[in-house]
Amino acid sequence: MKKLIALFAGLLMLACTAMGMNEAMAKTRPAPEVDIYVDVSNQTMTVDVDGWTYGRWKVSTARDGYYTPRGTWRPFMLKKMHYSKKYDNSPMPNSIFFLGGYAIHATYYVNQLGRPASHGCIRLHPQNAAKLYSLVQKHGLKSTRITIGN
Repeated sequence: MKKLIALFAGLLMLACTAMGMNEAMAKTRPAPEVDIYVDVSNQTMTVDVDGWTYGRWKVSTARDGYYTPRGTWRPFMLKKMHYSKKYDNSPMPNSIFFLGGYAIHATYYVNQLGRPASHGCIRLHPQNAAKLYSLVQKHGLKSTRITIGN
């Protein structure tokens, strides 16, 4: 009988510990999520981190004759400096690649921001591209989501 009571007490203590751990785990915050939303119709980007707005910036997406894809992706590669093999070795600083050769990157043509001007990539002011690159690098590719819509 004493063994049965001891066993029952042990199981009760284990159950209470497990419940306490589940509550503690439920209260821990999930990993920060970086949400990047590009609005093609307004030529803007909004960046949220863990539900809080980090920045809103002008962008340039595809000009006539080119296309910026719509949809949602996780980025697959970061490159501090990339040169486009497709477009005359054009510099693409602070590149965040999300679909094939499509990337979010800095541009030196800052006077074109806020209107369509690219071959399909999303162009940002160099300062904003550096901030975004660092943010994605800090939080990780798996914690970053890029959505492009109209």
